[in-house]
Amino acid sequence: MSRRRPHTGDVPADAEDADGTSPDVRTGPKDVSRQGRAPEVSCDRGDAPPEATTHPGGVVPSGLDGSPPGRQGQARLRPLPLAVAVGLLLATLLAGVLVGSAGLPVGGVLKALADRIPFVHADSGFGVIDENVLFQLRVPRALMAALVGGMLAVAGAGYQGVFRNPLADPYLLGAAAGAGVGATLVIALVPGDPGYTVPLAAFVGAIGGVALAYVLGSVATGRGNGTATLVLAGVAVSSFLAAVQTLIQQMKSEELQRIYSWILGGVGSADWHQLALVFPYALVSTVVLLAHGRLLDVLSVGDEEAASLGLSAARVRLTVLVAASLATASAVAVSGLIAFVGIVVPHVVRRLAGGSYRIVLPLSLLGGAAFLEVADLVARTVIRPGEVPLGVVTAFVGGPFFVAVLRASRRQVET
Repeated sequence: MSRRRPHTGDVPADAEDADGTSPDVRTGPKDVSRQGRAPEVSCDRGDAPPEATTHPGGVVPSGLDGSPPGRQGQARLRPLPLAVAVGLLLATLLAGVLVGSAGLPVGGVLKALADRIPFVHADSGFGVIDENVLFQLRVPRALMAALVGGMLAVAGAGYQGVFRNPLADPYLLGAAAGAGVGATLVIALVPGDPGYTVPLAAFVGAIGGVALAYVLGSVATGRGNGTATLVLAGVAVSSFLAAVQTLIQQMKSEELQRIYSWILGGVGSADWHQLALVFPYALVSTVVLLAHGRLLDVLSVGDEEAASLGLSAARVRLTVLVAASLATASAVAVSGLIAFVGIVVPHVVRRLAGGSYRIVLPLSLLGGAAFLEVADLVARTVIRPGEVPLGVVTAFVGGPFFVAVLRASRRQVET
C-alpha cells in the first residue's frame, strides 16, 4: 500500500509520482498535467512589493530615494534634528558675539543686538568705540565663521556623494592647492597691503585647480565621469601646484610669514564687505547642493541604477562638483586653508542621523557652521589677546578624529 502525504491545500495529495518522489524535489522536467490548479493569490496595489532592479551589489528598490524596500520616502529630514542643529548654530553664534578680548558686558551686548531689531528699542549704554567693536569686528567675524564652516561642510558632503567615499573632502580636486598658488603669487608680488586682491586670486586659483583636474580626468576617461581617474587627476594637480607654491615661497622668503598666516587660515579680517562679496556664491552653491540630495541618493546605488531611472550620472556629478567647488573656492578665498571641516562634520552627521543625502547635506551645512564657530571661539580665547590660527584648531580636532575612524574601521573588519 502506498503511503500518501497529508493534503495541505498547497499541493494536491495525489501529486506524487509512482516512485514516491514529490514534484517539488525532482530535478528533471516537471509534469504538472495531473496536478490540480494552484489557488490564485491576488493582492491589491498597496500590498504589492516595491519593484526592484539588480546591480552588481545586489537588489535595490527602484524608488528614487534608494531606501530599502518598504521605506521609500522615509529618509527625510525630521523636525527634531533640524531644530537641534538650528538651536546649536544660534547658540554658537551668540557665544561668538558675546566673547572677545574687549570685555564688553553681556547685558550691554544683548541690548545692542536687540536695538538693531526693527520696532525694538534698547539702550545698551555703549559708546562709539564699543559699538564699533561689536558691529564692525565681532558680528562680521561670527557670521563669516559660520558661513565658511557651512560652505566647507556642505561641499565636503557633496564630494562624498559624488565619489561615494565618506572620507572625501572639498580639497580633493586641487581647490586648496590652486588657492594657495593664487594667494601666494599676490602676497609675493604685490607690495604693501594687497587688500581684496588676495581673496580674488585665491578664488580664481581654486576654481582653476578644480577645472584643470576635471579636464585631465575627462581626457583620460573620455567623458569625465570616471571617479577613480578624476581623483588621480586631482592628486596630480594638487602635487604640481604645491610644488609651484613652494618654489614661489623659496624665491620670496621675506614674505613667508604673511604667506603662512594666510595658509593656516582664519576669519579675523572679516568685514561686512567681504560678507557681501562671498554671500551670493555661498547662496547659489548651497541651494544647488541641497536640491541634489535626492539625486545623490540615487547615484549612491550605482550608475546603472541611475541610468535605469533616466538619470544622467555624469550630469549629476558635474553639477554637484561645480557647486561644491564654488562653495569651497568662496570659503578659501576669505578664510585661507581650513582643513578637516569638510570631512569631520559630514561623517559625524552621517553617523548620528543616517546616510541619506537629503539629511546629510542640510545638517552638514548647519553643523559645519556651528563647528567652525566654536573653533574660532577657541582660536581667539586660548592665548588671549593673541590668536591661534583657525586651521591649527581644526587640525587638532581632525587628527584624533581620523585615528578614531581608523580604529572603528579596524574593529569592523575584525568582526
